[in-house]
Amino acid sequence: MLITFEGIDGSGKSTQISLLRDYLAKMGHDVQVFREPGGTDVSEMIRGMLLNPELEIDPVTELLLFSSARSQLVAEKVRPLLEDNVIVILDRFYDSTTAYQGFGRKSVPLEQIKQINTVATHNLVPDFTFYLRLSLEEAGERTKTFEKDRMERAGDTFFAQVFEGFEHLAETEPRFKVINAERDIDSIHEEIIEILIPSLKS
Repeated sequence: MLITFEGIDGSGKSTQISLLRDYLAKMGHDVQVFREPGGTDVSEMIRGMLLNPELEIDPVTELLLFSSARSQLVAEKVRPLLEDNVIVILDRFYDSTTAYQGFGRKSVPLEQIKQINTVATHNLVPDFTFYLRLSLEEAGERTKTFEKDRMERAGDTFFAQVFEGFEHLAETEPRFKVINAERDIDSIHEEIIEILIPSLKS
């Protein structure tokens, strides 16, 4: 099973992924977690470039770098683990590319991004995508003391467009499970478990 988490910075993805990993492990499942971009030597090197605030990166180059890091992660780690019946949880996947590089950067038309996503994922589609929906205002409050990387310095207009992208995906992708991320941590975790339990028992 492939589970992905999406949402703008500050939505609590890392916290919920950690809680879910621990829950699934206690149930006896083999679970592996990876972040995007990252998870392999190649992907981590690409991550360093993408998040470096001192670099100026063309939007199309950015799109292709994120996709390259993803391809390496899927080929090297994700697909082999799924074939061994390991539950894989990803902190971001190709929906982030649609939201950030498609709606945010407007790097290339969305139809081309869909094609690139298909290639970069080796045709892999998540079983569940949990979209932790958080308002831009609340996200700003939660992240105001964070040190900003290159992506996080993109500005308010950019992030408003990213939010629009995630909302579009939530409306058009049946695998998207929209979670109100403005609630307390335990309530969010319980909702995620309730959604997953039928599939874990089958």
